[in-house]
Amino acid sequence: MPKPGSAALTRRESQIMEILYRRKRATVEEIRRELPTPPSASSVRKLLEILMERGHVTREYDGPSFVYAPKADVQSASRSALRQLVRTFFDGSPAATFAALLDISDVELSDAEYRRLSRLLEQPRDESSDT
Repeated sequence: MPKPGSAALTRRESQIMEILYRRKRATVEEIRRELPTPPSASSVRKLLEILMERGHVTREYDGPSFVYAPKADVQSASRSALRQLVRTFFDGSPAATFAALLDISDVELSDAEYRRLSRLLEQPRDESSDT
């Protein structure tokens, strides 16, 4: 079985996954209603089948219809998406990503957030990462 996140998602597949992560679970019609320029229900079903085959989505029968849910937990999926974002837009640099996030923030960090980030930055580095 393929690992979730192992293949790049199309724009429409990404939109479906975003809906499923936000809602936790949804029917074809619920997903279709939230998609921009909604495709037909059969198109959404086909995309969900593809996502199931690739290991991204699960399906269970609930009453008169199937309900779909993301296979990976939100934390795993968000880490995978963030890694992709860092590779794509920040040349693989977490520091550049972090700086960009701080630059675009409309809201200042709370004291608790500042302390948490400071602790993370002060943690000893693994010697193998200094290459």
